[in-house]
Amino acid sequence: MSAFCLVQTTIDDEKRAEEMAKTLVEKKLAACVQIATVTSHYVWKGAPAREKEFLLSAKARKTDFSAIAAAIRSMHSYETPEIVALPILTGDAAYLEWAFQATERGGG
Repeated sequence: MSAFCLVQTTIDDEKRAEEMAKTLVEKKLAACVQIATVTSHYVWKGAPAREKEFLLSAKARKTDFSAIAAAIRSMHSYETPEIVALPILTGDAAYLEWAFQATERGGG
């Protein structure tokens, strides 16, 4: 099993999505963050909703999830942002080594 996960969040503002992605990569909390435009269907406070959002998918170390969640919360405009982690079970060895190096913050 890989030491990495895919952390996802959505937000309704493209500029904030770009800022989040940049911050996570600059702080070495994520090796890479992809942004995709999606349409989300959900129920919020008892009412059905449909919104255009930006999905951020960050490749990150599992051990950094708490720090990533805190960073996302600090930059997010939603009352209850989606912040979930999906395991990366395996991957290309060269890619995972690159991701490890890209998220190395010293001391290890």
